[in-house]
Formats: sequence, structure tokens, C-alpha cells
Amino acid sequence: MEYAVETINLQKNFKGIAAINNLNLKVPVGSIYGFIGENGSGKSTTEKLICGLLVPSSCEIKLFGQPYTDAGVRARMGVMIENPACFPYSTVYQNLMMQAHNLGIQNPKEEIKRVLELVNMSGAAGRKFKQCSLGMKQRIGIAQALMGNPRLLILDEPINGLDADGMRIIRETLISLNKEHGITILVSSHALGELEKVATHYGIIRGGTIIKEMLASEMDMELEKMGVVQEVVVKQAGLEDYYLKIMEDKKS
Repeated sequence: MEYAVETINLQKNFKGIAAINNLNLKVPVGSIYGFIGENGSGKSTTEKLICGLLVPSSCEIKLFGQPYTDAGVRARMGVMIENPACFPYSTVYQNLMMQAHNLGIQNPKEEIKRVLELVNMSGAAGRKFKQCSLGMKQRIGIAQALMGNPRLLILDEPINGLDADGMRIIRETLISLNKEHGITILVSSHALGELEKVATHYGIIRGGTIIKEMLASEMDMELEKMGVVQEVVVKQAGLEDYYLKIMEDKKS
């Protein structure tokens, strides 16, 4: 199997304390990989290490089978960690133009048009960023990450704080990017009910270590064994129930 992201014994220490401890993660090409864990478990730190925003203490990180330090393979990755990096008093178009210049993109006007269409934001190009709703800002952040036509997206809590309609729009955007455009997505979220609607694979992290990786279909089979799955409940609470059981098992 080909992996868009693979970490081998990833380690990150802060002042001698291991925040990430021998973490082994595999994100298959073409998947939507739901990355879940409690606060402080190491999700954002892992994503920052993969993106090069932090330097690992030791490890091997591969992107599409190549070392993550390779400039060519890094150009195939788009990132939104925490919040979109935008100037509040600049328009959506101006913010995207600055990103295009930072990336050295040729034909930036065409690229801005393309990414705004992908996230269904073409009509908001002239609006100042500070005037956008939270859901719109998250989609603008995804549009920034899509510039340069990456094959891998890494998104940290893209639906955090959104209302039901905002979550639906982000969910539909992620599914479209994956199914229609073939983009692999690594997405972390605490909104397990929403994540369950889009993810094809899951990785559960605790204490800086991956404790479980599985297909969405494998999780459903595990839930059947637990006796949790009922015809109506499966899509509403299944992932949350499974996650809580895994956490409880690790404590005992």
C-alpha cells in the first residue's frame, strides 16, 4: 500500500520530556484520515512535525514514500494548522494573492479563481477577512492550503466552533476534494460525530503514541462486537462510543 504520510518512531522532546513518543502513523493515499485524541495527546504537535513547523528529536518521516525534507514532495502538501493565516483588513482575494506570491505561483489570478471555486467561496473574494463568518474563514484557510494544487491536505480542527450548517459545508467540501479531486486528507477534530461522516480511516493518539489505526469499516465491525451498533445509532454515536472504550481500556 502507498502512503501519503508515514512516520517511523517519531519522537519530539521538549526540555527532556517526550511530547511525541515513538509514534508510527500511516495515512494511505486517497484516504480521509481522522486523527483523534484527547487534549494534549499530541495531535497538533504531530501535524506540525509532519509539516516542518517543528523539528523532530528523532524519526523518519516520509511523504509519498520520499523523505519529508525533499522540496519537491513538500510542494505536494497543503496545510492549515490552528487558524487561517490572514490579514483581517485585507480582502479574501488580497490574502490569497499574498499566499500565491509566497508560493511563487504562476498565473495567480487563475489559481485564486480555482481554489475559491473548490471551496464554494467565489462570491466572497472582495469581502474583508474580518467580515467573514467563522465557517467562511475556515474555508478560506482551506483555499489557502489548496493553492499550488497539493495532493495532501493537513487540517487541524477545521470544524472547531462551527454551527451545524458550517460543519455541513466543511464536510461536503472535504468529501468533494477527496472523491472528485483525489486529494488525501489528514484531519484532526474533537467533533467525532462529524468526523465519522467523512473519514475512511482513523488513528487514535494518546500520550504522544498511536494506540490504534483502523479502517472505518473495521471500526463498524468492532462496534458490532461491543453491541453498540443499532440501526439508527451507528452514524450518530458510534465513533464516540468506540473512542471512549479505547481510552477506558488503556486506563485499566
